[in-house]
Amino acid sequence: MVSKQMKYVIKGLWYSRSLEIKKRVEEHRKGLEAMTVGVNLPDDVESEHVDIDGLSGKIFVTPHSRDDRIILFLHGGAYIAGSVETSKYHSVLIARLSKAQLLNINYRLAPEHPFPAALDDAVKAYNWLIEEKKFSPKNIVIVGVSAGGGLAIATLLKLKELKLELPLAAVCISPWTDLTFTGATYNERAKIDPFTSPDNLDFSARLYAGESDPSNPYISPIYGDLKGLPPLFVIAGTAEILYDDSNRLAEQARVAGVEVTLDIWEDMIHAFPVFASVAPESKSAIEKIGNFITNSFE
Repeated sequence: MVSKQMKYVIKGLWYSRSLEIKKRVEEHRKGLEAMTVGVNLPDDVESEHVDIDGLSGKIFVTPHSRDDRIILFLHGGAYIAGSVETSKYHSVLIARLSKAQLLNINYRLAPEHPFPAALDDAVKAYNWLIEEKKFSPKNIVIVGVSAGGGLAIATLLKLKELKLELPLAAVCISPWTDLTFTGATYNERAKIDPFTSPDNLDFSARLYAGESDPSNPYISPIYGDLKGLPPLFVIAGTAEILYDDSNRLAEQARVAGVEVTLDIWEDMIHAFPVFASVAPESKSAIEKIGNFITNSFE
């Protein structure tokens, strides 16, 4: 039997660990926010705050946005960080090039809100676009970055399970699709990808999955039945640890009969298109994404 004194020690250690987790999560969130300081949107972009039954977001409109087309954007941040604010520049650039409106949402984050909170929010936003804003699914494209890319596929799987009409297409930018980390590049390329690391992703995966099995297809969509999904555009760099998450997703989608475009960029790091405010490679990648979405709408 554990003594009172040892129970006190154990309680104190758990408290210390909770403080450590909280501090690490806060540092991650501040790091993403710091990367976007000073990055402003062009003056011709209009935005409207929306509240979707407690889920906050913004609809962005550029001068060339069509009223009948919209992108549902799911930001990156390993499910523990990121927001509309940290992803506004590259998301709006995609919208501009696609001649579409864009809904960017602040889906709930772990550890405060582990799985399935983010998935529930993504499905809620999609349904809101159809039911409240009256967009046809044929005029909706889902775009996600990193964790948001995995979330985009998980959202498609959930919509299919619910027997709801799927969107026109989806774009996955360096998607995180396997939170069980069975891809070889997860460790093989850890020394050449400065954006993220096995340690950081393992930490985030445990917080997001919580008590759930990380091989659940709605957490790791690499294990899902991809049959019947709409056309996918998957973009990744060869210097990122999640390269296999993109490559295997594309392979399995093709086997399932899904139309897939896999766009691989040599020597590019994880989620490189998000640096479109500074890097020419990133701008070129965003242009290819915009072309895919535009062609999908047409």
